Amino acid sequence: MPHTYKCAISDSLCKSSSIIDGKKCLFERRTERIEGRRFRKGNTQGFGEWMDLESVECVSSSDGMDEDEIHANHHHSEFSSTKPRNGTTNNINSVGPTAIAPATSVHELLECPVCTNSMYPPIHQCHNGHTLCSTCKTRVHNRCPTCRQELGDIRCLALEKVAESLELPCKYYTLGCPEIFPYYSKLKHETVCNFRPYSCPYAGSECSVVGDIPFLVAHLRDDHKVDMHTGCTFNHRYVKSNPREVENATWMLTVFHCFGQYFCLHFEAFQLGMAPVYMAFLRFMGDENEARNYSYSLEVGANGRKLIWEGTPRSVRDSHRKVRDSHDGLIIQRNMALFFSGGDRKELKLRVTGRIWKEQQSSDAAVCMPNLCS
Repeated sequence: MPHTYKCAISDSLCKSSSIIDGKKCLFERRTERIEGRRFRKGNTQGFGEWMDLESVECVSSSDGMDEDEIHANHHHSEFSSTKPRNGTTNNINSVGPTAIAPATSVHELLECPVCTNSMYPPIHQCHNGHTLCSTCKTRVHNRCPTCRQELGDIRCLALEKVAESLELPCKYYTLGCPEIFPYYSKLKHETVCNFRPYSCPYAGSECSVVGDIPFLVAHLRDDHKVDMHTGCTFNHRYVKSNPREVENATWMLTVFHCFGQYFCLHFEAFQLGMAPVYMAFLRFMGDENEARNYSYSLEVGANGRKLIWEGTPRSVRDSHRKVRDSHDGLIIQRNMALFFSGGDRKELKLRVTGRIWKEQQSSDAAVCMPNLCS
């Protein structure tokens, strides 16, 4: 006869919707990822609610058995497996607590199985209860990536509600961040966390590599073959045989090491509206609050004329495009660049010089004094 499982929660009988090996199965919600202490009970709408195993009695009963007989024998069937092994059906009395699934944290239940990122409302689920985030839902063509069933538009409201009560560490805690946040505040913090990895500052190929500064310096040197220099003064020469042809984002990158820090010098040609321009700017390989401790100057000129730019280097937290589009650097119009090149103006020859210094607070005058690199 078919068996049912009774859950002693508020004296209510939990009913299931599927039969496996002649037994009705109570637990139908993501059994492969259920925590050792928490699980979901089935729901005809595809949702579920959390229950503690410590407060649940799962009992096996046959038709015709009364409730007293059920409670007298319930320990024989607790956590029993109904899946056949080696072609035979398991004896219900032979399976003990070792059949409990490995412990899985609630945080892992909130992990999208597709992108592995934490899920935030709206959290979607299929009719079998498998969840995924709203971003990935648009990428899987309305098919559950776990069971391949049609997704529909079912919200996993129970999981969203559970997330509201969680407090979790920042995902960069292994990199040193000590902060703990409510689940729905954590994502916002992680986008600006000072311990988050840096993106590769190489502008030419939208490089996706991330890491700390020493790692990125080695990456720029070994993988992108960027020139490395020591010292806080530089002399950059840019030559172009046909200055009338200015393609968008023609650029160069050089890394300088001084004051124990690394700086990226960018020089590029691009279209600004209808006019081609040349631009040079400096980025600090570190956070913005550290970048404010330094200043730099850029100079270009010839034939008795020169342009000078002074400013604070931008952090590599700001993307290359963001800095360029903000025009935060030395900008040279093409006509002026050709004037600086001299000769017949048929060849561009620009020489950009510059230096970096550290602003040092003077205790006597309470003003910033430049600390020049030797």
